[in-house]
Amino acid sequence: MTNDSSANTADAAAAPAIPSGRVAGVDYGRKRIGVAICDSHRILSSPLCVRQTTGDTKADAIFFRKLVADEGVVGFVVGLPIHADGTDSRMSAEVERFGAWLTLETGLPVVFHDERYSSREATGLLAGSGLSRGRKKERTDAIAAQVVLSSWLEVQKHGGGDLRPGPLDA
Repeated sequence: MTNDSSANTADAAAAPAIPSGRVAGVDYGRKRIGVAICDSHRILSSPLCVRQTTGDTKADAIFFRKLVADEGVVGFVVGLPIHADGTDSRMSAEVERFGAWLTLETGLPVVFHDERYSSREATGLLAGSGLSRGRKKERTDAIAAQVVLSSWLEVQKHGGGDLRPGPLDA
């Protein structure tokens, strides 16, 4: 799949609406999954945690169901790794499968949002934090999830759509 502006426009029109309430941003990785959350008015987003994952999908499902219950999450924004030219990266299909799994496990809508440069921005945000290199690495994924969620919130505020429809539209 490749992304071009006409495909993005069509996809945005077909994307599932996330109902009012708190949304979780997700920065998916094979070893770590960064999670951020916004307030119910969708004004501010904050890094929440980093989930260390070993590929145990049952444990990951429990984690995400508990997140939904504890935080009152109504949907997920998952960062989609695409190249600078807008084409899919090697990880794009894996992230889309993760989004489909997340919808299946939680019953909530998932939308994908461009995550280009989110890790770089997260690293920059942590640069002057005074944290050790190890602590910065631990926090980077949660901050990257916050960057993706904040970007999505900003796009929503200005009437924009999502990069690609979530698995509920498949």
